[in-house]
Amino acid sequence: MSPELTITTERIDDFPLLLSVMLRLGLPDIFDHHLGRHGLHQGLSWGWIATIWLAHILTESNHRKHPVQSWVKQAQETIEKITGQQVHELDFTDDRLTLLLRRLSKPATWQAVETELGRSILRVYELTPKNVRLDTTTVSGYHEGGEDSLFQYGFSKDDPTLRQVKLMVAALDPLGLPIVSQVVAGNVADDKLYVPAVDRVLQIIEGLGLLFVGDSKMSALSIRAHIQRLQHHYLCPLAQTGDTAKEMEPWVEAANNGERTLSPVFVHNENGKQKMFAEGYVFERTLQAKSDAVIEAGKEPEIIEWTEQVFVVRSESYRKGLLDGLEGRLQRAADKLEALTPPPTRGKRQIQDEAALVSAATAILQAHNVEGLLAYSFERQEKHLTKYVGRGRGTPDRPKQEIVTVRYQITAVHRQEEAIDAHKKTLGWRAYVSNAPAEQLNLEQAVLTYRDEWLVEHGFHRLKGVPLSLNQNDDQVVGLTNLLSIAVRMLTLIEFIVRRRLTQNQEKLVGLIENNPQKGIDNPTAERLLKTFNRITLTIIHLPDGTLRHVTPISDLQTRILELLGLSPAIYTQLAGN
Repeated sequence: MSPELTITTERIDDFPLLLSVMLRLGLPDIFDHHLGRHGLHQGLSWGWIATIWLAHILTESNHRKHPVQSWVKQAQETIEKITGQQVHELDFTDDRLTLLLRRLSKPATWQAVETELGRSILRVYELTPKNVRLDTTTVSGYHEGGEDSLFQYGFSKDDPTLRQVKLMVAALDPLGLPIVSQVVAGNVADDKLYVPAVDRVLQIIEGLGLLFVGDSKMSALSIRAHIQRLQHHYLCPLAQTGDTAKEMEPWVEAANNGERTLSPVFVHNENGKQKMFAEGYVFERTLQAKSDAVIEAGKEPEIIEWTEQVFVVRSESYRKGLLDGLEGRLQRAADKLEALTPPPTRGKRQIQDEAALVSAATAILQAHNVEGLLAYSFERQEKHLTKYVGRGRGTPDRPKQEIVTVRYQITAVHRQEEAIDAHKKTLGWRAYVSNAPAEQLNLEQAVLTYRDEWLVEHGFHRLKGVPLSLNQNDDQVVGLTNLLSIAVRMLTLIEFIVRRRLTQNQEKLVGLIENNPQKGIDNPTAERLLKTFNRITLTIIHLPDGTLRHVTPISDLQTRILELLGLSPAIYTQLAGN
């Protein structure tokens, strides 16, 4: 009778790669340092539970708790071999993961973890950031909410009918790597989140002269004054409301009438050809604001005074979009005006009062924001009808009554071309402000720097692919969002490191594109890189007199990706050893 043997197979995929990146940053120790450990806690530490769960989230593209335990069970030997820890599936029960998220939801704990992780990333990968981008996003979900809940209704580009939570992120240029994140209620005003985010960034990055880049909500004078007081710089567009809307009129007029000389800003398209991206001019002005620094009782706040550059810029793409939108609004408004007074046929209600016609037409012009750009003419039409009164059909002397029916008809809609041309000259203009000196940030640099605002959005898209439509308490939502923000950091870091090395080597990776395997690319996404490690398995053959292990051989492409990340293929091949 032949000896019995058993064969087990564990899916490895990109798990060793992901875990190796996290270990290089010291992530388990960082978690352990700040999450602590209860005296009765048994099994894996919180740091290892969090790190292994993160690797599971990334390799499985699944953030939910319930599949983690079974996944750990089927990959137990792989995990133990890589981590050097004794792992048990009961370390990853729903209850244990719930407790982990609760700890990660505490603001002081999370900020401490985030600060130490940020410093580790900067040190390990020798990053010297100069620009930090600040922005908020919302994550919607089906949630009952409540007065004290994080899930509240608020402005959203996604689905305003759903409750949401809001996330403030500070990300490093040119990575788009999140360095600071904060979860708040969905109805919290954005401008309240910028100052705390700036202060937390400066706990991680030492030195002076960082450039904080944000959208128009960062342009509040108090926020700009705070950054100025800290001896750092800002760049943001002015919100086109209030005083700025009034100031923009003479600024734009000065450009259109030739009073100001416009300088072009060029970019290169996909074919390498140069094209004009924008044009504009710059001037300086002096600002004053009260300092927000803590002062002694009885003393007046310090007045801060500084010089600010104002970049008045017209973007070609922005202008074209507005021009297209204007033409669309003009056409839609004209169509609705013409349809306002249909021919007098059965079932078509007529407008019989001039005031009603003017009111309805004005509402159309206002709704499409084309007042003064379209005009219309109308006429009063009367229809006279003679009607017999009383009984006696055919009676010669039967009394008659003349009935006059009045209706108003729009006869023509006119484009006010002179006003339209004047309005078109005002489109596409925005004003950006910065306290950076001109020798550090000129017009071209300011425009191109702000143009890369999409970098922080890239991280948002990764995070917002995660549905938070969970029946969880707020602390679970906060803890999970914090954990997922670290997952985004890992993806962004992998992507950046590979791209940086490819650029340094003037190299392109071949074999990443399935339908064109011979094409080389130097800007692969992290998702594409990790996908190449699919279907790597560890096969374990248990014999009566020993154990054999076999790992799917690593391809040349996989080997090169590991090298670009500063990792050795041994993180895979060692799994075959005893």
